[in-house]
Amino acid sequence: QVQLIESGGGLVQAGGSLRLSCAASARTFSSYAIYWFRQTPGKERESVAAISRSGGSTYYADSVKGRFTISRDNAKNTVYLQMSSLKPEDTAVYYCYARDYYATNYWGQGTQVTVSS
Repeated sequence: QVQLIESGGGLVQAGGSLRLSCAASARTFSSYAIYWFRQTPGKERESVAAISRSGGSTYYADSVKGRFTISRDNAKNTVYLQMSSLKPEDTAVYYCYARDYYATNYWGQGTQVTVSS
């Protein structure tokens, strides 16, 4: 069982920045690709960014490309999502998701990000 704990959410004004962290309990953290999803009430959870097991490959949704940066530190079992130039439409609960080669997967509990206009 892997526990994922997100932190770093909060309230920020439009144009501001936040850095989310996803800390994992897994001793084999480097075997998991990590994704950030977000969800607002009444909408489906959407993928925002992802990073490969080694950190060599990343993915961004078009809506955040150029503003968000995903990175990982396997020595610290942590993935980061640096969010800049935040917009009110970025307001959501942000979730960390881990998936390994065998499709074993885990979700974090989520962290709220609120961007005021």
